[in-house]
Amino acid sequence: MIDDVTLLRPLWLIALPGLLFLAVLMRRRRAGLGDWNRVLDPDLLRALRALGHVDETAGVWRGAAALSAAGLLVLALAGPALERRDAAAFRNLDGVVFVIDASPSMTDSPRWPALQTMGRFGVAALGSRPGALVVFGGDSYIASEMTGDLLQLGQTLSLIEPGTVPDKGSRPERGLAQAAMLLRESDVLAGDVVLFSDGGGLGQAALTEAAALAGQGARLSVVSTGDLGPEVQTLVATGGGRLFTLTETDAFAAYLREQARDRLERQDYPLLFWSDYGRAVLLFALVPVLLLLRKRGAA
Repeated sequence: MIDDVTLLRPLWLIALPGLLFLAVLMRRRRAGLGDWNRVLDPDLLRALRALGHVDETAGVWRGAAALSAAGLLVLALAGPALERRDAAAFRNLDGVVFVIDASPSMTDSPRWPALQTMGRFGVAALGSRPGALVVFGGDSYIASEMTGDLLQLGQTLSLIEPGTVPDKGSRPERGLAQAAMLLRESDVLAGDVVLFSDGGGLGQAALTEAAALAGQGARLSVVSTGDLGPEVQTLVATGGGRLFTLTETDAFAAYLREQARDRLERQDYPLLFWSDYGRAVLLFALVPVLLLLRKRGAA
C-alpha cells in the first residue's frame, strides 16, 4: 500500500530538516524549565520540586506536540495521494486525430503506399489511446469518429484511395478545424493531431488552425511526403508538435506511444488521476494542537 502512495507537492518536505533541527535544540535544553533554572535560587528550586510545584515534563510534551503538529502539516502540504480507481476512465483525454490529405497530388503519388504504411504504424502505436480519422481535399470529412477500435481505424485508413474525397483542391485548414472539433467533443485536454501532407495548401489559414489547436492543449505534428519547406516547419512550430518524414516510422510510433497522462500531470490536471489525502492528514494535525490548547486552559 505504501508503494502506491505518491506526493503531489514533494518540495514541502524540504521543511522537515528544519523541524528536526528544532527538535534537537529543544532536547538540549533542560526539560520543562527552560531558562528558569538559570534565574532561580537552587535551594528555592529544590523546595518547589519537593512541594510538587515544578512540572518538568510539561515543556517536553508541549514541544513534542507542537513539532508533531508542524510535521503533520508539512506532510499534508506535500499532498500524499493514491491513484483514483476511475483513472482509466480518463484515457479519452489523450486521443489522436489523423488528418490525411486525400487530394490527387497525394493519392496519385508513388509515395502514397508509404504514407498509408506510416499511418498504420501510428494507429498500431496508440495502445489504449483512442483515435479518429479526417480526410480532406477541397473540403474535409470525418472518416472515423473517436474510437478505441484501432483495428477498424487502421482498416479505414487503408481504404482511402483516389476519388475518396470528390472535392478538388487541398484545404488543410478545414481538416485541422474538424480535428479540433473532434477533440472538443471528446473532451480531450491534451491530444495529438497528425497531418499527413505534401505541403499543398498550407498558408495563413492553416497556421491559424494550428495555433487554435495548441491553445486547446493539443499538439500538431506533420508527416511530410514532400519537401520540408518553411511552410511545413512553421506549421509544426506553431502547433507544438514534431515533423516526420516517411522513413521515420519507428520515431513516429514512439512519439505517439507517449501517454498524454504524463503531460497532464505536468500541467494543472494531476487530480484527474490522484486522490489528494492532504486534508485528511490535517485532521490528525489538529489532535496535538487541541492537546496544547487544553493544557493552556487548565493552567
